[in-house]
Amino acid sequence: MRLTSFTDYGLRALMRIASDPARGFSSAELADEFDISRHHLTKIIQRLSQAGVVTTRRGGGGGATLAKPANKIRLGDVVRWLEEDQALVDCFMPGGGICTIKSCCRLKSRLRAAEHSFIESLNTSTLADVALPALATGAC
Repeated sequence: MRLTSFTDYGLRALMRIASDPARGFSSAELADEFDISRHHLTKIIQRLSQAGVVTTRRGGGGGATLAKPANKIRLGDVVRWLEEDQALVDCFMPGGGICTIKSCCRLKSRLRAAEHSFIESLNTSTLADVALPALATGAC
């Protein structure tokens, strides 16, 4: 399974935020640290906020912080939230996509089971398990 850059960057941002959970991280700061688009990262932070993983505050002393302890945030759940608009295969799209063999396909259920197993395997770990070292500066 291949994750989108949206999910990759979201996981990186969370790993960094978890390294210093009492501190707010701005989208600009995280984008600079990971050399990614600030606009793209802002969308990711918004999705994580909607999922209840981070809280955000504007202004001085603001930024993104974890909405709950890192040991309560399961990695599989984060991946599921960030990948929710991305179908593993076309037939997983709303309406079944444009697959021409969907009426006789025996692969779909196996792919669905594999996707479920992938998420459940990730859910054996939490954000606390993968948080960056406390003094991380983008380079480990």
